[in-house]
Amino acid sequence: MTIAQQLAQELNLKQWQVDNTIALIDEGNTIPFISRYRKEATGELNDEILRAFDDRLTYLRNMEERKADIKRIIEEQGKLTDELVAEIDKAQKLSELEDIYRPYRPKRRTRATVAKEKGLEPLATMLYMNTIKDETAESAAKAFVDAEKGVETVEDALLGAMDIIAEMVSDNAEHRKKIRELTAEKGLLVSKAQNPEEDSVYRNYYDFSEAVSKAVPHRVLAINRGESEKVLSVKIEIDEESIIAYLKKKELPKEDFIGRKYVESAIEDAYSRLIQPAIEREVRNELTDIAHEQAMQIFRENLKNLLMQAPIRGQVVLGLDPGYRTGCKVGVVDETGRVLDTGVIYITHSDAQRESAKTFVKSLIEKYNITLISIGNGTASKETEIFVSKLIKETTGHNVKYIMTNEAGASVYSASKLAAEEFPDFDVTQRSAISIARRVQDPLAELVKIDPKAIGVGQYQHDMNQKRLGEVLGGVVEDCVNSVGVDLNTASAPLLQYVSGISTAIAQNIVKYREEEGCFTNRSQLKKVAKLGPKAFQQCAGFLRIAGGKNVFDNTAVHPESYEAAEKLIANLGYTVDDVKNNALCDIDDRMKSKDLTALAEGLGVGVPTLRDIVEEIKKPGRDPRDSVEQPLLREDVMSMEDLKPDMLLTGTVRNVIDFGAFVDIGVHQDGLVHISQLSDKFVKHPMDVVSIGDIVKVKVLEVDVAKKRISLTMKGV
Repeated sequence: MTIAQQLAQELNLKQWQVDNTIALIDEGNTIPFISRYRKEATGELNDEILRAFDDRLTYLRNMEERKADIKRIIEEQGKLTDELVAEIDKAQKLSELEDIYRPYRPKRRTRATVAKEKGLEPLATMLYMNTIKDETAESAAKAFVDAEKGVETVEDALLGAMDIIAEMVSDNAEHRKKIRELTAEKGLLVSKAQNPEEDSVYRNYYDFSEAVSKAVPHRVLAINRGESEKVLSVKIEIDEESIIAYLKKKELPKEDFIGRKYVESAIEDAYSRLIQPAIEREVRNELTDIAHEQAMQIFRENLKNLLMQAPIRGQVVLGLDPGYRTGCKVGVVDETGRVLDTGVIYITHSDAQRESAKTFVKSLIEKYNITLISIGNGTASKETEIFVSKLIKETTGHNVKYIMTNEAGASVYSASKLAAEEFPDFDVTQRSAISIARRVQDPLAELVKIDPKAIGVGQYQHDMNQKRLGEVLGGVVEDCVNSVGVDLNTASAPLLQYVSGISTAIAQNIVKYREEEGCFTNRSQLKKVAKLGPKAFQQCAGFLRIAGGKNVFDNTAVHPESYEAAEKLIANLGYTVDDVKNNALCDIDDRMKSKDLTALAEGLGVGVPTLRDIVEEIKKPGRDPRDSVEQPLLREDVMSMEDLKPDMLLTGTVRNVIDFGAFVDIGVHQDGLVHISQLSDKFVKHPMDVVSIGDIVKVKVLEVDVAKKRISLTMKGV
């Protein structure tokens, strides 16, 4: 089976979809571009499927390279046969491939290699193949006693021969595959406390066991971390007697033979010393890999939902970065994110300082007509929230609300080279307050400046392969940026570099061109930007928007390659370009109903999917897909955990979604947990099937533990 055929089978795709997608990837097209502008070629595969496709394609190609390397190495040894080639070609997993290669791999110095150096391989072969001519194995072994080679006794000779046999049995690819399958199917993942008297967050795993086949990803990661912190001892338990019986059945004839007891002993040693530890390690690694992929998927979905939160437009925002000793940093930005003012207030010290802070903030509200206060949810945020709540009640004539904003990564950004270049006249603390203000105005534009791993919406993220995590999350950011589109005349370089086809250098060149030549008035001007060649233009043009430009299509996701088709479509439907500019296509859906889409698309020189996309885009130029997302929850008052009572009904915002539930901000500074069992009256396979980050949900309080700062919530029957 070819790679293309395998992809079609695994991903349940038609062969033409796979062939076309591989060709598009190999031509250097980006995933967002393929997803948006090559729908006819791929059969309308979305970016998520395309990224899975690309990952699998890379894996299978790496497998092919590894197979070629293994064949070459074995051929150099003069041991490559047609049967072995067929076996290598048939391997589907890297573990299977390595099992086949194991007997031919250059070995480090083992007990078996030492025994071979002592000349004991012929004895091992005689024992294993039952070709001993003497009456006993011991008498046959006498011929191999050689003090100069370190074989002092008959027992030494037999032990060395058994070491060789044990390695032969261990190197058998069929045995390893079968034992790996048995361990995965029937094994138990077991954890015990190294010190049962000592309390820890891993207490649930002090005496824990779970079938390997049913191991839940988040428990695997918790157990792994407990083991790495030396709190837990972990192993996989399995019925070893049945596995050894399987090996003996495969390796030994039914009838008795000379030296049988030595071969049996070697088989037992092969399993306990060589096979079992390696298989346990492989199975646990596979469990960990699965858990990591699941955790990355959760991180991916959480990050996507966070980035795609609805912007709060048209508000002058005061950002507060709370703190105790260093005070609460203040940053005010206008509706476009331009910095208007900064400062520091102290609200956790003396009454006099608190009054001074109140006067200062009120003056800012009055001076800039501030309508929203964004409070970072870190250190001292509770005290800051209480301060703001009281201040709002005392502020008359201004409709001011506040919002608690996830400040994860703000400190990373504010201390970065990027922040220093963006705000050279502000110190680190002022930059973080500005970032917290801007996050509510346009979460996507602000959060792209931060390493996705620092945003903190995952679980066990620091335990994962950081390179792989970075690739996955970078793909999420790229997909989000391109699905929204970017204003070519206002976007920062960090935002531009996530646009399809635009590198860091090209992003900086776009900003430089804008500063030197003025605003872009049409997309074709991009061709004048240094290093932005024809391929880069093709990949990026459709994702860059120009509001108020010369061509109305420049403010849509219609690609320049389809402008002619769009103009013909407008004329065909009885409209003009001015109608598009003036949003005067209110009856376009009715006019489209009378059309034969296939014939119309063919006449325009495009496919039906592209035709549908053009229609959607010309309906509302400049639209933002995030506008359809529910707006964040704004508050005016504050509660504390002590105010909560069982059965109390509240509205909150989902802050994080993990394997076992969702954390919801209900305005008491401590997020409450809605366990997976409390998310719905129906069975829930995974919390993400019910909720996403940013969702506004109604919850009921089940239990409050003030001492442990735990709040249990339910969404059942609410």
